[in-house]
Amino acid sequence: MASETTAAHGAEGADHAAEASSLVFHPMDQFIVKPLFGDGPIAWYTPTNVTLWLFLAIVAIIGLLVLSTSKRAIVPTRMQSIAELAYGFIYKMLEDICGKEGVKFFPYVMTLFMFIVTANFLGLIPTSFTTTSHFAVTIPLALAVFLTVTILGFVKNGAAFLGLFWVSSAPLALRPILAIIELISYFVRPVSHSIRLAGNVMAGHAVIKVFAGFAAISLISPVSVLAITAMYGLEVLVAFIQAYVFTILTCVYLKDALHPSH
Repeated sequence: MASETTAAHGAEGADHAAEASSLVFHPMDQFIVKPLFGDGPIAWYTPTNVTLWLFLAIVAIIGLLVLSTSKRAIVPTRMQSIAELAYGFIYKMLEDICGKEGVKFFPYVMTLFMFIVTANFLGLIPTSFTTTSHFAVTIPLALAVFLTVTILGFVKNGAAFLGLFWVSSAPLALRPILAIIELISYFVRPVSHSIRLAGNVMAGHAVIKVFAGFAAISLISPVSVLAITAMYGLEVLVAFIQAYVFTILTCVYLKDALHPSH
């Protein structure tokens, strides 16, 4: 009789363990890079979920900026209106921050903004992959901005570009210390530029996944669904804001290269 009771308790414990294991979820699994074909090792030439969604982002940008504006209708379509709004938005931002001299860099800045905002919004599609949540994507973008600004600064201004680090308005005794601080902050730019984008995108998606895991528990599933809806709305806003922040910082860095003196 005791053995039967023990067996019953053991079976009940196994059922509870199985139920608990079914509720286990891993919010970071959505960021795992996987090959599109097979389960083998990933090499530099292996097509992965990252390359797929990067390609889809490029296709979406071409469709929005090229195909939707090819007819150039007097009464624009909805897609053409979005493309024109994006064009005017970035052009105005670049002109306001960098002046007329910065407008020549409009194609580069526009490309950055459209790629980031499109990749962010594609990542909000259920079962999709958010490429901008990976440092392997955001770091090259930030390094490209850093190298472009640095090379431009020296080509246009020569040694005068170093005036960016010399705060002439500060007391003379503080200028060397401030120069060191300015130099360190300058080289930290690509780090903060890339981490800000990837970190914010990754955090939002991870929180949504956590709430989705709790949705399996019937007692709190209504609250979880409401939380997911609210977080999804917030992520739509974050998708645009992070692209905007990355772009406006790029414009500020371009302004430093064009006009380096404090």
